[in-house]
Amino acid sequence: MTAVEQRPARAGRPRRAGRAVAVRTSLTAWLGRPLADFHLLLAIFGMLTAIGLIMVLSASAPDAVAVGESAFSVFKKQLLYVGVGAVIFLVVLRIPLRTVRHGSTMAMLVSVVLLGLVLTPLGTSINGTQSWFKVGPVSLQPIEPAKLALALWGAHVLVTKRALLNQYRHLLVPVVPVALLLFALVMLQPDLTGTITLGVVLMSLLWFVGAPMRLFGVLVIAAVSGAVVLAITAAYRLDRLQSFLNPEDDPTGGGLQALQALYALAEGGFFGKGLTNGSSKWRYLPNVHSDFIFAVIGEELGFIGCLLVLGLFGLLAVVGLRIAARNTDPWIRMVSATLTVWLVAQAAINIGYVVQLLPVTGITLPMISSGGTSVVTTMVVFAILASCARHEPEAVAALRSLGPGRVGGVLKLPAPEAYKPPPRRRPSRPSTPPRGRKAAPPPVDERRMAGRHAPPSEYRRRESRKAGQDRDVRSRRRDGR
Repeated sequence: MTAVEQRPARAGRPRRAGRAVAVRTSLTAWLGRPLADFHLLLAIFGMLTAIGLIMVLSASAPDAVAVGESAFSVFKKQLLYVGVGAVIFLVVLRIPLRTVRHGSTMAMLVSVVLLGLVLTPLGTSINGTQSWFKVGPVSLQPIEPAKLALALWGAHVLVTKRALLNQYRHLLVPVVPVALLLFALVMLQPDLTGTITLGVVLMSLLWFVGAPMRLFGVLVIAAVSGAVVLAITAAYRLDRLQSFLNPEDDPTGGGLQALQALYALAEGGFFGKGLTNGSSKWRYLPNVHSDFIFAVIGEELGFIGCLLVLGLFGLLAVVGLRIAARNTDPWIRMVSATLTVWLVAQAAINIGYVVQLLPVTGITLPMISSGGTSVVTTMVVFAILASCARHEPEAVAALRSLGPGRVGGVLKLPAPEAYKPPPRRRPSRPSTPPRGRKAAPPPVDERRMAGRHAPPSEYRRRESRKAGQDRDVRSRRRDGR
């Protein structure tokens, strides 16, 4: 190749590098806009909702036809719950976050009462778990709003007591005892998946409030010990664990779901078989439209579809933590971070057991799996995250000075209020120091102690040197006169 032929190739590299720099610069500038997080969150919310409706229709139609129902029966219920969730989404988006915070205590109390009532004859048992309230065609699972209530109320308590969190009794009480009460009520149903997600919420609260690492070590040891005890004491949990370790030993029993999910993902390949062309939903894979819908996505949409879902949840993690980092209100920071970790961790657990990295637990894929209470609660979580995004300081300044913008104008959203830190309270009496720590000695007033029987200090030396210099100046002036 001659030197003349090599020139265009060399000239093309700076052009491509210049385009990459231009794209990066424009993307950085767009992300620096005041409402970038709010718009990104709405885009993620809309895409997950659309994917969920499409995949629920595709996955549930064959099973509904096989039992003699309409092919749209499950899809109609899902569409109804999405419509109800959308209305609640708009209502919650208009409620000030201060009102949400003040109502978190009542929400926590109502959640505890509902979790207790579901264990009575008022509750309904489905698949061996008494965790539902059912009135006609409408059903409610109280564990879903209990997760949200724990996140909101726990953040409220920890932020209120943040000046005393260096003491364990203030760090743990009352959040941990109330969380343990929720764990006990949920395990009485029994519902291990609900207990796992409640544990994720509790660990997130303690992590973002800055709890010491040794506390997490104790909690992890306690959680592992409890999981081992529960697996040994219940035969079906032990069978589930054994089928996870060796699914080929019982391919038509305990290992059926895990093996069929892997077969569905393998048959999808890179581009998939095409929408509605999957074969696993024809009663080869149980609970395909709820627990194992990710396997249908992999079979029909292929690796591209799976990558799209993973990318959306990854972007949700980035945007949610970015909202937490850009806010100044400590309660908003903790709530947005905790809710983000909850949703992303739940999606990771669902995808993890579909690809056989985790034991099958039955946790739904947020916004995509079918389920009424789960979908409505997740939409409320997105509404709170969107409201947190609108309360970023730059967003508040832009909305109050330049107006609501296009999205806010269409949704008719009120302007958010700027964060005002609470006034510092002066203690009426001196507080006792924490146990195990010596009280700091009172500060010594060097100015008052100077000239007395105080030991020499830098202040006294400096003052004496200055006084000597002043005497020399006055004596020179008298001599000059």
